[in-house]
Amino acid sequence: LGIIRERLSEPDASEGFILDGFPRTEKQAIDLDELLSDLVTPLDSAVLMEVDFEILMKRLTGRRTCSKTGKILNIHFSPREELEACTADGGELIQREDDNEETIRNRLDVYSGQTEPLVEGNPAGINLPVELDHDRQLDHAGNGETLVGVVRERGTRQEILHD
Repeated sequence: LGIIRERLSEPDASEGFILDGFPRTEKQAIDLDELLSDLVTPLDSAVLMEVDFEILMKRLTGRRTCSKTGKILNIHFSPREELEACTADGGELIQREDDNEETIRNRLDVYSGQTEPLVEGNPAGINLPVELDHDRQLDHAGNGETLVGVVRERGTRQEILHD
């Protein structure tokens, strides 16, 4: 939490911030609530992105980095031309070691055990959740500016339902 405290104390965070993937547990939510209270910084909302399991698996297991350019691509979703541009220039499409099905299933099990109950129980009293159907409302890159726009457009206390 020390890093979050430092970062939220910076002037550019005074207009708002996004905590991606945090909090993930009940204790983290309670600690975050106390930190934000100390900083007199209210949390307007939390966003829950719902993604179909099979699409999530393809996104994570298909993620590759071009060894030549460093660009992140996906063998299932990136345009074929982008994938071929990497290899045609002598690059390789490299998969992260932890982007395998076993590791991802383990992450999802941890989510089910620790984060899902947090969403349901909401121990810190945060305005939960602003729900997004990630597949329909954001591009597959999950652009942060797009996310902020959707939340502002729909309002922080409304549910954003599947279209």
